[in-house]
Order: sequence, then structure tokens, then C-alpha cells
Amino acid sequence: MGRWVVSRENPTRSDTRVAARRYIERTFDAAVLEVLAPVELVDLRVAVLHSEEDGPPAIAIICESMGQLDLGWIETGDAPIAWRAAAYKALEHTLGRALPVFGYQDLFDEIAMYYWEGATDDEAARQCLIAYHGADADDLDGMTLPSEMNERRPDWMIAGNAAPSARLPAALRRKLAGLREAHKALGSVSPEHNAWHFDSQVAYEYLPGIEECASLPPLTLVPFEQFTRELDDVGRQGMEMGFMDIAGICPLPDASRIDDWFASLRLGAQFLLAAQDLVQFDPANPRGSHVRP
Repeated sequence: MGRWVVSRENPTRSDTRVAARRYIERTFDAAVLEVLAPVELVDLRVAVLHSEEDGPPAIAIICESMGQLDLGWIETGDAPIAWRAAAYKALEHTLGRALPVFGYQDLFDEIAMYYWEGATDDEAARQCLIAYHGADADDLDGMTLPSEMNERRPDWMIAGNAAPSARLPAALRRKLAGLREAHKALGSVSPEHNAWHFDSQVAYEYLPGIEECASLPPLTLVPFEQFTRELDDVGRQGMEMGFMDIAGICPLPDASRIDDWFASLRLGAQFLLAAQDLVQFDPANPRGSHVRP
């Protein structure tokens, strides 16, 4: 890290080791903050980690937000369902590239294992509740079954309700196109140079004990209003043992890699800003939307 600071600023002053370390940390933190400060969608911080196995240092991006992401007009707006579904579908398909986030299918799969031993149809789920959970066959009407859970999804969560691009207003098409372009740009970065790439084995090397964390990440696109019980159930382990809250972890075997890391950090921030712009832009009320200048 020190060589990176020297290459950027070529300082001529002489400092003690402690003062030099503090200066390096301040310089690095300021550079990170400059990139991430505009991102309001989630709270992120960066940490420099040291390997437990004498490997090179690594930089991790850690997500400090938890719970449902703010979906803005997609969840609560007055725009047509087809527009809202198109925006939700885009977020569901892209956000995982930069954030530890899960969607409805992830929740359904977890609940299927939690309640129904992996069953995904009502009859198999009923048999499971009777055989493994001691439920009375006459009392199953009040219990959650796969079809009942699926029916609770608001219409804007269902991908089949999304309007094709040609039927969306031009302003919304531009927002979605910007999101896709930023997503593609971030995806073009090789994993070894990508600040937002997550590899669980690498995380275990730098953060021993993290394998005990919950399997689901801390963020979700699933609305709490309709799925409070299910989200509470799957989130219980995370509340007790911690969530896998790492957005990306990147080992840096050489100081020259830091510039590559920052380049990918900027691409990820641009992607999150595109998602943020989409959420803050209400196509039914474009003049009242809060968008970045």
C-alpha cells in the first residue's frame, strides 16, 4: 500500500513509521470514499485483510446494510404493473454482481428446505408436514404451502408481467439500458482484478470462522410486507451467527494491482449508481423523481 501512495503522490517528507502508516491509511481511505460516497443504495466499507496462511494482503468490500433494499416506486409507486415488473426483473437479474443480495427464488428454496424438506408442490409439502412435522391432516389449511407462498407475490415481482422494452417509456428504457451497460462493464473485469468478485474459499482464508455465518446474504429484494414470517425464519441464523456480508474480496500480490482494484471499484460504484438512479426515478412522475445531476 505504501508503494501505491508513493507512486500517486511522490511525497518528499520524512515521517516515522507510525506517522507514515497513518498517512497511507488516510490516503487510501480518502480515495475509497471519493468513489463510494455517491452510493446511497447501501452502506459499504472497505477493509484491508491479512491472510491466515501467509498469503498476500487482500481488500474486502463489506456491506453494512441489512434487510430489504429500498425499491422506491417499484414497490409503492403508481406506475403500471408492467413497468414496475420490468424494473424489478432487471434489478433481480443484475444486483448480485456487486451486492450480497437474495431474491424470491432463493427465499423459496430456503423455505422449501426449512418447512417441506425440499418439496416444491403442495401435495408433497402436505405429506412432509404430516410425516416429519407431526401436523394433523385436518389442520393443514392454516399452514403455508408452496402455492400459497407464491400467490402472495405482488404482481410487480412476477417476471412474466414485465413489459418488453419497446412498450416502456423512453426515459425508463434509458435507465434500464444504463443499468445493463454498467452491469456488463463490471462483468468484463477478470476475477483476480475485480474488487467486487466474491469467492467463499478466499474469504475463509482471510476471515477464519466466517463459514459459520448464515448461507443467505444480508440484503434481499423480497418485500417484508408480504413475506415477514419467511424472512424472519431464514434470517434467524444470520442474526445469531452473522451474515455473509462481503460484497467482494480481492487478494493483492503486488502494489501494481491496487490501480486495477480501484478501476474495478469505480465500475462497481457506477453500476450501483445506475441501480440507484433506476430506483429513484419514477416514470409515472418523472419531474418529481430524485435523480443524480
